[in-house]
Amino acid sequence: MSRKSELDPAKAITEIYGENVFSFKTMRNYLSDKAINSLRETMEKGKSLNPAIADEVADAMKNWAVSKGATHFTHWFQPLTGTTAEKHDSFIAPDSEGGVILQFSGKELIQGEPDASSFPSGGLRTTFEARGYTAWDPTSPAFIKEGENGATLCIPTVFCGYHGDSLDKKTPLLRSMEALSEQVCRLGRLFKIKDGGRKAYATLGAEQEYFLIDKAFYESRLDLIQTGRTIFGKAPAKHQQMEDHYFGAIKDRVMSFMDDLDRELWKLGIPSKTRHNEVCPGQFEVAAVYEGLNLSVDHNMMLMEVLRKVAEDHDFVCLLHEKPFAGVNGSGKHNNWSIKGPDGKNWLSPGDNPHDNAKFLTLICALIKAVDTHAEILRASVATAGNDHRLGANEAPPAILSIFLGEQLTGVIGQIERGETKTSKSGGFIKIGVSSLPTLPRDATDRNRTSPFAFTGNKFEFRAVGSNQNCAGPNIVLNTIVAAAIDDICASLEKDVSAKKDFNKSLQKILQKIVKEHKRILFNGDNYTDAWHAEAKKRGLPNLKTTPESLKILLDAKTVKLFGKYKVLSEKELKSRFEVYQKEYDEIIQVESEVAVTIAKTQVINAALEYQSELAETINAVSKIDRKNALKSTRGLLSDVCAKTEGALVSISRLEKAIKKGSSKEKIAALAKLREFVDALEGLVPDEKWPLATYAEMMFMM
Repeated sequence: MSRKSELDPAKAITEIYGENVFSFKTMRNYLSDKAINSLRETMEKGKSLNPAIADEVADAMKNWAVSKGATHFTHWFQPLTGTTAEKHDSFIAPDSEGGVILQFSGKELIQGEPDASSFPSGGLRTTFEARGYTAWDPTSPAFIKEGENGATLCIPTVFCGYHGDSLDKKTPLLRSMEALSEQVCRLGRLFKIKDGGRKAYATLGAEQEYFLIDKAFYESRLDLIQTGRTIFGKAPAKHQQMEDHYFGAIKDRVMSFMDDLDRELWKLGIPSKTRHNEVCPGQFEVAAVYEGLNLSVDHNMMLMEVLRKVAEDHDFVCLLHEKPFAGVNGSGKHNNWSIKGPDGKNWLSPGDNPHDNAKFLTLICALIKAVDTHAEILRASVATAGNDHRLGANEAPPAILSIFLGEQLTGVIGQIERGETKTSKSGGFIKIGVSSLPTLPRDATDRNRTSPFAFTGNKFEFRAVGSNQNCAGPNIVLNTIVAAAIDDICASLEKDVSAKKDFNKSLQKILQKIVKEHKRILFNGDNYTDAWHAEAKKRGLPNLKTTPESLKILLDAKTVKLFGKYKVLSEKELKSRFEVYQKEYDEIIQVESEVAVTIAKTQVINAALEYQSELAETINAVSKIDRKNALKSTRGLLSDVCAKTEGALVSISRLEKAIKKGSSKEKIAALAKLREFVDALEGLVPDEKWPLATYAEMMFMM
């Protein structure tokens, strides 16, 4: 049922926006100016939290939350499960007279202690070592999560073990942001930028793709319930090939859902901006305005939860799996990443003067160096069982990492490599050092939807992130590898500056060297083609098609050195993540295999045998009446059904053996073979006998 009846449709967006967020606007009604200014210093300049204001802030949060109907608070964190976690505590505390009072202390705000033993840790914790700690992240505001009969104050936190090891995704994200900021500010000083005490930071705008299906169809399919994707399913005659769904008119029921979704997101301060139909029928997208990276990651995790919740209110189910339906478009989460420098400007946006454009091209070259040097670890950051169905498999972006810059910017990079001076198509010059380079208009590129890592005007769009992923992982890697590239550039510049060499000439030489050494990563063509795969192999670019292939890089000495140098992840923490992600992958394949056997044995085979019996009875009955009628075609149909059923039964047996003793790779192969027979049977068994909701029903009936 829609929530529209609970909301005033005429209520202005500006009134509801952020009403469930403990923002600076809200704080003014509950906190002293001193406390607000102290918090602002922490949130905007990265200064340590002043413990003296903790009790005041906690009491203010409690009073605000209670006014919104909250009875409990929780430290909201992001363990290595890839989802979020929360343990609720009420505000009540006993008084001295046998009653209770509402109470929330600074200590409770700053630190919590959930049981860590049952969360995946990859060996960082053992079962008997239960202590885990959550610590308030003041850079991400607290918010209210509403339920049917109450509300909960949610406080974003990090999650670590007794010895300080990270057990979550937020802690290394914050570390990587610090590493990136330090190197960008260092580069800024070389460019003689006055930062006024401000830090640099990455920004993110995430585009979230998802599917909606009717709840009744979802509940009829065990594979969707237990795995999030259809393990079996025959593609319908019409799906996305007519390209009529993309950006098409939105159906009324879906529009009602989207209206309510936006209201719920806006109340949480999530700047939902864009909504539209995606490529496949039943597929949609919601995109938010750019924010600071940490807050944007938190908002995306909240968005996925709200998507599911609002969908249920409308008798839909929201599917966030990367490939819920085979043979059609899957769902990604386009990770639009950029850098705000300490001067407050976007350093990935071409400027209007030589100084700004020098920063811009330096950062472009840093990205080229970073992605080429560490392509394998960037690929590993998006490696999941679900994403394996997209990357290097049925659709682009491929598992091969490459960078799209667009024709004009690629021309500029080529001129840097050659040390030439030429005009661009639009004419005009900018100066970097002793040479001239073409004008860089703000929309200097087209879009290349086949590229996994594309420059799109003032940001890079990392398209390989999976729809169900926490954005933290890919951005941890992106921040760290770019920090490393900028570090190298700064080290070379500082050495030359200390030797009294000309800064502009040194910069020119450094950028030229980077382009010459790393240009192999640049590709502006169609990443879907076999020709590109052959060319990428020729260039020596890695092509890690599966999660197990990709995850091994986490244990590589080069990876350990990189993350250790910038204090983002220790060797122990990297090893733990390898263990957690590998185990998660194997468990997903195991569950999918067992579900496939269950559905095939208890539903599909029964329907096929029943149809066989009817066909045999029909042939027998007709033959008795008309012996001359050979019923050749009918017998052929029976033979086909029998053969496919027998093939399915043999495949079930093979899959069962793989489940008991086989590797994940063997299970995947056995499951794929079983699917061939089951999907073939779907095309033979009458619709009224087929036990599973079909692709046509799920995609089109809403």
